[in-house]
Amino acid sequence: MAKIALITGASAGIGEACAHTFAREGYNLILTGRRMKRLEDLAQHLNNKYNIEVAVSSFDIRSREQVINNLEGLPAEWKKVDVLINNAGLSQGLDPIDKGSYDDWDTMIDTNIKGLLYTSKVVSNWMIANGSGHIINLGSIAGKEVYPNGNVYCATKHAVDALNKGMRADLLQYGIKVTAIHPGAVETEFSEVRFKGDKERAKKIYEGFDPLVAQDIADTIWFVASRPAHVNINDLIIMPTAQAAATNIFRK
Repeated sequence: MAKIALITGASAGIGEACAHTFAREGYNLILTGRRMKRLEDLAQHLNNKYNIEVAVSSFDIRSREQVINNLEGLPAEWKKVDVLINNAGLSQGLDPIDKGSYDDWDTMIDTNIKGLLYTSKVVSNWMIANGSGHIINLGSIAGKEVYPNGNVYCATKHAVDALNKGMRADLLQYGIKVTAIHPGAVETEFSEVRFKGDKERAKKIYEGFDPLVAQDIADTIWFVASRPAHVNINDLIIMPTAQAAATNIFRK
């Protein structure tokens, strides 16, 4: 029987790359996100290419009711999730604390922390009932250090780091693995979302060096997920060669 991976934020970037990678490895997939058409197109492509089964569910991860209703509404056979990839997350704005937007703060906190919690609670209970599972949380180098104007985004990713450690401890008795992946600069939609569609400003973030790409992170996640049953990778930081720290990038 094929294993099942549930990937949040699967319509683009790291989530989409994970979908391709786990499909290639024979996993059936539950893909969630807000852009239903993109999820449906991705599901059709993966089904045609890899002959796997794909369930899609479109909802806003910030809404507790939407998360619970959509996930619990899945058929029983889809609740035998082996791997949960908590990928959905974002940054909004790059302002000092005194000039920050309340709306941006709410969006980051509701998505990066509360959305991850809502999803993890539902799926961890499935894993406990199933007797196994692996939760992989997407953190950030921003969860390991703080940089100017990163304030609330960094705080949300520090929270992911802490929650990852808490989940590891709480779920230990059930044999459920828990891992955090903390990337540095990855060229995806991330900066475009941060700058609210300003593509020119977003592009400048990645000028003068070779950033990571989504597939680099998907490959890392697959490595972590494919370790033997007795091996758990608790925490992993992955950076571009040109980046030593959040704000220390060597540009040519």
